[in-house]
Amino acid sequence: MEINLNNQVAVVTGGSRGIGAATVKLLGQAGAKVVFSYRKAAQAAHEVVRNGEAPPGSVTPVRADVSKMKDSGKLIESAILRHGRLDILVANAGIWNADDLPIDKMTEREWDEMMAINLKGVYSVIHYAVPHMKSLGSGSIVVISSTAGQRGEAFHTHYGASKGAVISLVKGLSTELAPHRIRVNCLAPGWVDTDMCIPVLRNRRQARRINAGIPLGRFAQPEEIAMPILFLASPMASYITGEILNANGGNVLCG
Repeated sequence: MEINLNNQVAVVTGGSRGIGAATVKLLGQAGAKVVFSYRKAAQAAHEVVRNGEAPPGSVTPVRADVSKMKDSGKLIESAILRHGRLDILVANAGIWNADDLPIDKMTEREWDEMMAINLKGVYSVIHYAVPHMKSLGSGSIVVISSTAGQRGEAFHTHYGASKGAVISLVKGLSTELAPHRIRVNCLAPGWVDTDMCIPVLRNRRQARRINAGIPLGRFAQPEEIAMPILFLASPMASYITGEILNANGGNVLCG
């Protein structure tokens, strides 16, 4: 049985690179019409459209900074104006600090930026998406967290805190929105071979140390994270809500 998302409309935040770009591609291949956001990488966003293997006009990039309420509203409204409905939301946009940042050296600006994108950016798009899903009487929201949100991460504590917060948000929203037949789930990746992790991948000693702690022995490819996102978004997961699906190669075994 193949996943079929024909006649469904999806919004993906942070869709120009990495996990987001892979998710846009798979949703489009499954038949969904996809609107995705990018913050700065316009060229990369248009490459996603060109390389998406979806019918012309079915994948649309929108420049939006989801840490700003106005931009999140514009993103959701773009999907509604273009396609008339919203069935799937993948809240993927996020940042991470590649360099170690001790708590006593962390500035207020660094803390606020992390929370604005990783936490407020999730809240803001859900805030604008939910009314449209309620009007349909159905919907699927998939939020991207991290293993750091489950166990914390030294020297990246603001990142871990933001990702732990979205897990709690998912748990609360899953019961709040269940009466409207809106499912809310979370995908928690471990290390993934994306632009965000390039500084680590280039450090061979550090990469070897990390791989040694992953039972499967390697970083994930973005497509390996996008596939479970597609599953959670699809009717195949119709009886799953409030769950944290771990995709980390066995690196963090959470019950």
